[in-house]
Amino acid sequence: MTTAPGTGRGAATGIRPPTLHTIRAAIEANVATAKARSRAQLMAVVKADGYGHGALTVALAALRAGARWLGTTDIGEAVALREAGVSAPILTWLHPSGIDAEVAASSRIDVAVGSVEELRALLETPVQPALRVHLHVDTGMSRGGSPASEWEDLLGLARDGQRRGRMRVVGLMGHLPLADDADPRANAAAIARLRAAETMLTGAGFAPPLTHLAATSGTLTDPATHMRMVRFGAGLVGIDPSGSTDLCGASRLTASIVHSATVDARTPIGYGSTYVTDRTTRVSVLPLGYADGIPREISPDAYVEVGGQRCPVLGRVSMDQIVIDTGATQFPRGTTATVFGPRDGLTPTIHDWARWSGTIPHTIVTRIGTRVRRATA
Repeated sequence: MTTAPGTGRGAATGIRPPTLHTIRAAIEANVATAKARSRAQLMAVVKADGYGHGALTVALAALRAGARWLGTTDIGEAVALREAGVSAPILTWLHPSGIDAEVAASSRIDVAVGSVEELRALLETPVQPALRVHLHVDTGMSRGGSPASEWEDLLGLARDGQRRGRMRVVGLMGHLPLADDADPRANAAAIARLRAAETMLTGAGFAPPLTHLAATSGTLTDPATHMRMVRFGAGLVGIDPSGSTDLCGASRLTASIVHSATVDARTPIGYGSTYVTDRTTRVSVLPLGYADGIPREISPDAYVEVGGQRCPVLGRVSMDQIVIDTGATQFPRGTTATVFGPRDGLTPTIHDWARWSGTIPHTIVTRIGTRVRRATA
């Protein structure tokens, strides 16, 4: 067996907790890429704790790189940013806990409203200042937003709410159901629906709204969808669902080797003995498992990087651990393994892990558990 050197990248300097490192420079580079593709204002969408990378960290990096707006799932996420000192405009539009109009108004948080019922409930509470509202149109997903059949009623209710000083329509939004195809022809129907709603809105006497339709894929592939603002979310952390653009990976997941052993050929590894060694080799344990976000079902191709070499993951992923094959190299306890990171030709990426587990890269980063420490780089 070869013993890895005790200095450099693989040095044993004690056990470090599993850590997800968020790379701010990568986020800034991804924002720069998006801004180069569009003349519209850019909203940095930091929902799901900034796609698992830390909402505040991602928001600050994106704003530093030129984002003008922030987007969140609900008012609670937006309030947390305000309490951290963020003053940029924020829009929230999914509202899983409903809309607290008083909190939204007092915290200067814009809200999107996509139904007559939702808007009527919102207007029951008088607030000061008037609530800033983006009307949400169903542009082809049937997953939210006002359908065309309700649009006239929604406008009438919004006009009444604005007349009473309870709200002010400042924006108009929709979604692109087929933008990931990276084919502008697939976006034409959604564009037409939103433009029709925009025409009705201004025709009803409302001021021209801040109209936004494109998310990451549309931002990168179809200028016709950019309107006055684009919503760039997954792209912030290096995920392009359209597969058209090489963005920068914005995180690195590391863990220390906590146990090693030399095992003979025909040695079963892990629960169920689903893997049996075919030779004498060195195996090591990393303290990360499916409770930490490592997919339980992965292909035999999965590996991590240790000391400049690829080390296959062996057997089943446990709740708290994975076993790796370090071959002829005996890495000291405490040696750092990189589970995923930016693309460098050796380190696996979140896209690799998504392929190995039959999912999308979004799920890899958003499932990283609370036991994993967070850091910035």
